[in-house]
Amino acid sequence: MGKRVVLAVTNDLTGDQRVHKVAMSLLNAGRIPVLVGRNLPGSRPLNRPYECVRFTLIFRKGPLFYLNYNLRLFWFLLFVKVDTIVSNDLDTLAAVYLAGRLRRKGIVYDSHEYFTEVPELVNRPGVRRIWERLESVIFPRLTAVYTVNQSIASIYTEKYGVDVKVVQNLPPAVRPEPIPGLLPEGFTGYPIILYQGAVNVGRGLEQIIQAMEFLPEMRLIIAGAGDIRKQLELLTKKLRLNDHVYFPGMVPFENLSWYTRQASIGISIEQDIGLNYRYALPNKLFDYMQAGLPVLASDLPEIRRVVESVGFGRIIDRFDPGFLAATIKDMMKNEEQMKTWKHNALNAYPAYTWETQEPLLLSVYTQSV
Repeated sequence: MGKRVVLAVTNDLTGDQRVHKVAMSLLNAGRIPVLVGRNLPGSRPLNRPYECVRFTLIFRKGPLFYLNYNLRLFWFLLFVKVDTIVSNDLDTLAAVYLAGRLRRKGIVYDSHEYFTEVPELVNRPGVRRIWERLESVIFPRLTAVYTVNQSIASIYTEKYGVDVKVVQNLPPAVRPEPIPGLLPEGFTGYPIILYQGAVNVGRGLEQIIQAMEFLPEMRLIIAGAGDIRKQLELLTKKLRLNDHVYFPGMVPFENLSWYTRQASIGISIEQDIGLNYRYALPNKLFDYMQAGLPVLASDLPEIRRVVESVGFGRIIDRFDPGFLAATIKDMMKNEEQMKTWKHNALNAYPAYTWETQEPLLLSVYTQSV
């Protein structure tokens, strides 16, 4: 019987590509993954080849949510059959660590981001100190740690003196044919700008919506969910851009590549507001690359390194709407350059697939049991 691995997240499992890929790699290696998340209003049914558990919680956000979730998770972990427990990001770590220590199980930490430097905490020093204290107490005592890029790994190693592995969040080499989505009336036949990912502060989304006032010949899709979605929808309505901007919401990753294929330009314009974004390497970059989609991307170290080494888009360090619109127009009118970017992306993507990361991932779990 294979070793049982429980992987905990605070989302509803619908759009978390990284956790799904980890689960599939473990499953194919003979282990038995169990994913634990939560139910949200509108959460879609899951049809996965591994077990999924979703908690229905009283609270949905804030301190009471994190307390509610971690208590439920801790109680679950006390009794479930398991060999290794995986915390995906700091907001699941307390329950995972306590249960793992009590039951003497392997404890693995998959850091999807530099959690204590996310924009939501940068201007909240009191809350940030609580998370930093939790991290500093637990981090040196973990069985194994891995994260998404070398920049974040180096920060953790310097801070805590532990060995942190790197497992990049890359797309699988071959995707199943996606289920077609729906475009609103008035989008067909127009070039599309695509943003896919969390709809949170600091991602340039307000500015790209405002830029659409200067781009009447284009359409914008913002595919994802997050804290500022309603705010962005109100901004779109205020600017009378409802016919030009579409919010499909959280798109299951099984369907997401359909939207990627419809686009002409993909954007990843995170702003330098905290170390988490400064050293971000968003998985959407690699999704765009796999689709042969030229990108408009921020001048941040990890993002610049990938975009320039592959040569599949434009790097910018300004985010005012007029500049964004002018840059996109300039990209679109240069058809030969767009073809070159597309060719470079498609030519490079085989070197940027999950299969290149899988041996690194499995080595972590081999050492953790």
